[in-house]
Amino acid sequence: MSDAEEGPPVVTLPERFDRRLRLGPFASARDALRFVTYVAVGAVVAPFTGPYLWLGVVLAGFAACVVRSEGEALDERAFAFVRWTFRIRSGAGPMTDPGLRSQLRKGLVPLGEERQLAILGTGGTPISYLPPVELARRFDSFRSVLRSLDGALAFWVFTVPMRSRSLVPPPPEEAGPDAAARAAYSELVRMICRRRRVRRVYLALGTERVGPDAVPDLERRAAALAERLDELGISAVRLRDGALLEAARRWGWA
Repeated sequence: MSDAEEGPPVVTLPERFDRRLRLGPFASARDALRFVTYVAVGAVVAPFTGPYLWLGVVLAGFAACVVRSEGEALDERAFAFVRWTFRIRSGAGPMTDPGLRSQLRKGLVPLGEERQLAILGTGGTPISYLPPVELARRFDSFRSVLRSLDGALAFWVFTVPMRSRSLVPPPPEEAGPDAAARAAYSELVRMICRRRRVRRVYLALGTERVGPDAVPDLERRAAALAERLDELGISAVRLRDGALLEAARRWGWA
């Protein structure tokens, strides 16, 4: 950029090497094929309902395949919402049990008649770029954590899409010189989050005793595990209520 140019400096980002190939107004050939499906469905029902409904189906299909929110098409987001609604409704039965609600609120999952489970949630900590000495220290520390456990420990590691809602700054109250920069930054955050996923780790502990001392022993072991992980720089949160029920369902325990 020459000195004669006016305005703030502009840094252009290079195009992604793995970006999707567009097909006209559609983000991919898959979106174009979905639009053709909408047109075919409208053509099938047109002789029975009239051309206006067919035109409405075509326009709605075009908007659903072209307009994208958070990297997803409108019809994909609508289908995901419907699946989530059915999943929530299908699981509403067990939540109506007052005993189960009380257990989940305490952070316990009943498994059978006498066994209880406690689940901790964490995201881990990145170690890819640590020095070899620090990697060895972390490995020895985590090994000592596992050896200090009383009873069995179950892991569940998975990834979830990164949501940009909490990372995007709120819009300015008044229009000013930084409004354009804020909007550009928000769009950059959304673009990055579209293809990013974050790791989730569930750690499950079960009761090892039978009788009145079983639950206090489980609470002690869960607190000790959270404390030992905190010493490693890993923040573990005890899951309760809905988060605990969702974690138990991933294992098939609820």
